[in-house]
This record gives sequence, structure tokens and C-alpha cells, in this order.
Amino acid sequence: MTQGSSSRLIAAVAVVIVLAVAWDALTTHRRLPAVRGPAVAAPAPAADTTHPPARPQPTATASQGTSTDSSRGPSYLEQLARSETRRRVRASAGATYLNEIVAESQDSALHRWNNRSADPVRVYIPSGTVANFRPEFRDAIRTAFRQWEQVGVPVSFDVNADSSRAEVTVHWKIQFDIDRTGQTDLEWDQDGHILKAVVTVATFDPKGRPLDTDDVRAIALHEVGHVLGLDHSPDSTDLMFARGAVRQITDRDIRTATLLYQLSPGSLR
Repeated sequence: MTQGSSSRLIAAVAVVIVLAVAWDALTTHRRLPAVRGPAVAAPAPAADTTHPPARPQPTATASQGTSTDSSRGPSYLEQLARSETRRRVRASAGATYLNEIVAESQDSALHRWNNRSADPVRVYIPSGTVANFRPEFRDAIRTAFRQWEQVGVPVSFDVNADSSRAEVTVHWKIQFDIDRTGQTDLEWDQDGHILKAVVTVATFDPKGRPLDTDDVRAIALHEVGHVLGLDHSPDSTDLMFARGAVRQITDRDIRTATLLYQLSPGSLR
């Protein structure tokens, strides 16, 4: 091959290369940036039909209430009421012995039943098995309750109640170890309302003398005074004197019981 032919061949190849580059430039398009769209959620798995859906549990709720705080101090109105009660108790000195009862009490409080005129206090008076017990002693006890019913306080008694519903229960005892022939134990609530009572009556006095029916009535008369909320009088002429020989309710006993039931029970402090 001659030199001229080689030159023409090289020139032809160069033309072909130039034409190829030009063609590629004309046919190549610009790439646009990708546009981000919302992600396509993966298809939900098929529902599990082998187990039913769990029931929603109810929301737990808490109930709130208020409770009475028995340790709280008295309100201003309560203090005024107590002050008026103290004034009336002091003013009754001489005519009654309620002032002495409050002064001698451990809690400086008045204790009494609620108004029980229409709803008699239930009293159980059983037969006794102790020595010297007589069937008529039960009637003597009933008589004592009846006598107190007549003084005018708003408390009546059902003296034929059974033991299952009794609020006052009578017990019989041969003799006390100390110098007494009767005893009353009371139970009251925090406001001074009497709830229950137990009356114990002896059939022999501390010296061993057997007691008769009128003795038992007089003993019971004194103890029913305690059942009503009266404590001991300092005056030996009152039925409620601790070691008195009085066998009937006196006018001062009546005035004291009447005033007690005109006042609100509870602390006077």
C-alpha cells in the first residue's frame, strides 16, 4: 500500500469517529432527578381467624368517699353549744347534782339514751339460779323500770324482751366481793349516746344477809338510774347516793334526770 492510500484511510477513519461522536451527542437525553412520593405500605397480613380478637378491658375506676375523723377538734358552733351546756349545768347546782356528775366523770361528758319514748329500750330479765333467788325478784326489777318511766324523761322500757334483742341485760349474783349490792356497766358511742347496759343484782348483801323482794326493787331502782345515765349524787338524801338508804326516787333525782335529757350528750370540754 502506498503512502497516499494510507493517508486517505486514516482520514476516513477519523471522519467515521467524528460522525459517531456527533450522533451520540444528538441522541442522548438528560436524566431528571427522581421525585419522592409517599411510601407504599406493605400489604396487611391476613387476619388470624383461628383466635377471636381480645375484648377491651374496662377502665378501672376508683370511688372516693369521706370519713368522719373522730379525733378532730370541735368546731366553733360546737364550742358555743358546749359552753351553753356547761352554763346550764352550773346554773342547776343545788337543784340537781348534774354538775357534780360531770366534775367526777373521767371524760367530762354527759351520757344518755336517744329519745326512746316511741321505741322502748329492750330489757332482758332472766330467772336466776343463784342462792336466794326468788321468781318475784323479776317483778321487782320490772317495777323499778316502770317507776323511772313515770318521771318524765323521754325513755320507755320493754321489760319483757328476749335475750337476742336486749339492749339492757340483768344478771344475778350471790354476793359482790366489795361493799355493794348492785352494779351497772354502760356502753356508749363517741357522741355519748348509751348503746347497752348490763345490770348485776346480788341476792345477798355484803354481810351475807339474804335480800328480800323490796330490797331488790330498791337496788334495781338505783341501778336503773345508772342505766339512764345518772351517776352518783353527793347527797345522802338522794336515791343515787352511792351508799344511801333512800328507797324511792327523789325530786332532785327527777330534776337531774330531766335536765340530763334536755341537754345534748357528749363531751363538755
